[in-house]
Amino acid sequence: MGARRAQTARAPAPARRVTISDVAASLGLTKGTVSRALNGYTDIAEATRARVAARAGRMGYSPLAHAQAIRTGRVRAIGLVLQLEEHDAQRPFLADFLQGITAAAGAEGWTLTVATAGSEADGRETYTRLIEDRKADGFILPRTRLDDPRVDLLLGAGTPFVMYGRTRDSRNRAWFDILGEAAMGEAVKRLAGFGHRRIAFINGLADYTYATLREEGFREGMADAELDVDEEMIIHGVATLAAGELAADALLSLDDPPTAVVCATDKAGLGVCRAAAARGLRLGRDLSVIAYDGVPESALAQPPLTTFEVDQVHAGARLASLLIRRCRGAAPDELRETALARLREGGTDGPPAFARGAPEGASE
Repeated sequence: MGARRAQTARAPAPARRVTISDVAASLGLTKGTVSRALNGYTDIAEATRARVAARAGRMGYSPLAHAQAIRTGRVRAIGLVLQLEEHDAQRPFLADFLQGITAAAGAEGWTLTVATAGSEADGRETYTRLIEDRKADGFILPRTRLDDPRVDLLLGAGTPFVMYGRTRDSRNRAWFDILGEAAMGEAVKRLAGFGHRRIAFINGLADYTYATLREEGFREGMADAELDVDEEMIIHGVATLAAGELAADALLSLDDPPTAVVCATDKAGLGVCRAAAARGLRLGRDLSVIAYDGVPESALAQPPLTTFEVDQVHAGARLASLLIRRCRGAAPDELRETALARLREGGTDGPPAFARGAPEGASE
């Protein structure tokens, strides 16, 4: 019997990793052009960037993260610091907001770094640490203040950022914001159309930009409707449901109380609804309420709160896209976008009782 020849099984050779040179050769471009296209440099035409990205995707090219960070000085990460001391810390919308950010960032091959801070001082330390440790290339700043210390810190550090909101000073600032002032004006227009003339306004915390803008929108809406603003029916600094209830009690105790209330936030609006129920008032009849935010609780209230809601997924996506462009060198004044909130009709607004045929000031 002849000797058997020993056979040794050979493992298949590992597939060779696609390199940037392979992508460049397949397109007839230089390696440098492909590298700059993949990294979003603005000196490369948008059509070329799209063509390079598509070819790289088809070929399975994936850059080594550490090598890319060394080469470009970027870690391709968006930073987001949540200050937990704030009255809601974005909690009602956080999942949607993060979904939008991560989807847009992921489409560009970027990631999201999230940190929390218990106070404004902790927040400053957190930003400084993330910058020094190169954990993020730039930051999204949610809920801006009129004079925002985070902006000063990041400008001083030369770190890119995009604000979710606006500030008093617009220089060197990029932003995405919802036109809450337009929503407040639309709320007044809607109520005036129902026949309301005594319209009150409950605002949020004065140092946040949204409060200033929403008050401006309310006042402009009243002027457009040719209605006088009764300063006694303007209440500021309401950030919680309980505070909204107290504010409503004060308004409803006036000798000539409002027949409608516009609220800068849903929390204030839900507080007004609670105060009205305690007095036996029928929402949408004896008292109308329109608010702003679209928090889940407002849709579950009985009756559901009429409110202006914000697409937080879209907001997160736009902020991420704008920040990536800012990190790639786009000027701040080229990165400013706004959007409108959408009215979600509920059961808390309608014609005042006297407009339904009852004597003025009386219920049906």
